[in-house]
Amino acid sequence: MVSASPKVLFLYYTFSQQTLMVIEAMAEVLRGRGCEVTLAKIDFTEPRYAERFSSFPFRQVFLDLMWMLPAQARKATGEFKVSPSAMAGVYDYICIGSPTWWLTTCMPVRSFLRSDMAKKLFDGTRFSAFAVCRRYWGFNLKTLERLGKAQGGSFVTGTYFVHAGGQVMSMLSLLSFLSKGEDRPRYLGIPIPSASLKPDYRDQSRAFATDIANRLGCDQKSTAIERAP
Repeated sequence: MVSASPKVLFLYYTFSQQTLMVIEAMAEVLRGRGCEVTLAKIDFTEPRYAERFSSFPFRQVFLDLMWMLPAQARKATGEFKVSPSAMAGVYDYICIGSPTWWLTTCMPVRSFLRSDMAKKLFDGTRFSAFAVCRRYWGFNLKTLERLGKAQGGSFVTGTYFVHAGGQVMSMLSLLSFLSKGEDRPRYLGIPIPSASLKPDYRDQSRAFATDIANRLGCDQKSTAIERAP
């Protein structure tokens, strides 16, 4: 049974804020359809890596990115924190999003999904997942689905959001953004696209959220009447 005002939880990790941009666009739609929406960021507190992710941009972008490769390759987990108040809630639906680190789910999100905390939230609950990536999203999305199911969740649907530019040019844009903290037109003298997601990410986010609202049985017309002044 879904409550009169469905409760939706967004779980996510973000360093560059791209994943949060997607969630904020989704949350706007769901709130407009009468849902109670909670956003819960997964903070990366693993002592081996937390200092490198404690400030934006990276201090040494190449070293900081390469430092995570061995842990990502072996699918390691580490320490994390999530808002206790968000974890204490009971939700009708969960949506979890992760940036793609070295072809797969980022370590903070993977660590959360393997925890007892995730078991309590996901067991018996429907969920969706999305990956944020430069190009290769498949392993990330499949991992989110698999780990959510392993914790007792019922997977409904998933999607992905892609950064602007091709494989090589988007990498140059990413390196520039993570090292400078802002969009720049050139990197190492080479013209580069924006480091942000493709311009249609907002429309894609809203369409995905609309699908979730429909699955929850939210009545757009009645909600609009209730929210009118």
